Amino acid sequence: MAAAAVALVIGGLGAGVAQAESAPSCSSTVQIGSTAYVTFQGKTIASVKQFKGCNKNWGYIYVWDSFRQRGLHWYLLAAVNVNPGPRNAFQGDTTDLDSATELWSTGTDTLSECTAGYGLISIIGYDHYSAMTDTRC
Repeated sequence: MAAAAVALVIGGLGAGVAQAESAPSCSSTVQIGSTAYVTFQGKTIASVKQFKGCNKNWGYIYVWDSFRQRGLHWYLLAAVNVNPGPRNAFQGDTTDLDSATELWSTGTDTLSECTAGYGLISIIGYDHYSAMTDTRC
């Protein structure tokens, strides 16, 4: 059974530049597929990507500086979506409020499956906004 990985984080106003070159426990990841974009009020606020490396797939979301400067608070979710959808299972971890500008999912053993990177930002006081990359088999 294929497993999708998800990490849930409470994020906020952190600063910095995205370091999307390697997952937390894998120093040699490569982006696969397209970059997807999350929009809010007509503006792009986050990028979503899928990576492969260390014999795993990884989902990734990065919150854009222009959105972080607005002073809102949010939750982030990064996942690997394994097709077909009903087979999804989730694993995750959390971090502190006001700390996340980016989030990597847990690595999944799904290189032989059809997968997509998935990212969601839940903006406190608003709604959930998400995007998914193209599916890679």
